Amino acid sequence: MSRAFVKEDADGPRPRYVLPKREDPGYDEAAAWALLEGANVGDSHSAQIATRYERGDPKLRPPVERILAQAIAQKNERLQQLAQRFLRTSK
Repeated sequence: MSRAFVKEDADGPRPRYVLPKREDPGYDEAAAWALLEGANVGDSHSAQIATRYERGDPKLRPPVERILAQAIAQKNERLQQLAQRFLRTSK
């Protein structure tokens, strides 16, 4: 395998996604944040495994819409971009 495709100099440990219990009413909001954070650091796969949701899951549309509104209010362009991408893939 070419060394171009092997990342030997990892940037550190993978992010950990601390989430409430799945039954917690705040779980979906926390999962939405985790998926957006995973996308931000280039580790969507781990976030999807941790949350048991996939990017664009329609159940997370309402919390991602709230996060987008917050990002717009705070002028956080990166978070806006990530939330908009999520919403574009949501059905």
